[in-house]
Amino acid sequence: MFFPEGRIRVHLYGQPCDMRRSYDGLQALVRHAMGQEPLDGGLYVFVNRRGSQTKCLYFDRSGFCIWGKRLEAGRFIGDWSRVTTREMDWTTLKLLLEGLEGRRVRKRFALPS
Repeated sequence: MFFPEGRIRVHLYGQPCDMRRSYDGLQALVRHAMGQEPLDGGLYVFVNRRGSQTKCLYFDRSGFCIWGKRLEAGRFIGDWSRVTTREMDWTTLKLLLEGLEGRRVRKRFALPS
């Protein structure tokens, strides 16, 4: 999987997904549950209920591709109550695949003297 980092759109499905789903099942989730078009070149990420497995679906001009990852220890998502279906950036996806949950942090700036 080789994507230019600034151009790829990553969409996370905000509910647990059955990892037995394959191309057609994941494509149906993208269309009907997420309201997106799976042929648009975006990357669609699905995580299982336990948070230990993930599958990514994308279209690469000639057909659909799926790749997956299973963590031996830890979880991709620790608390499903905080997860929503959303678009995220490439860096957040990389953190998620490493087992780290990204969250928004506000920077506090000192006022000039």
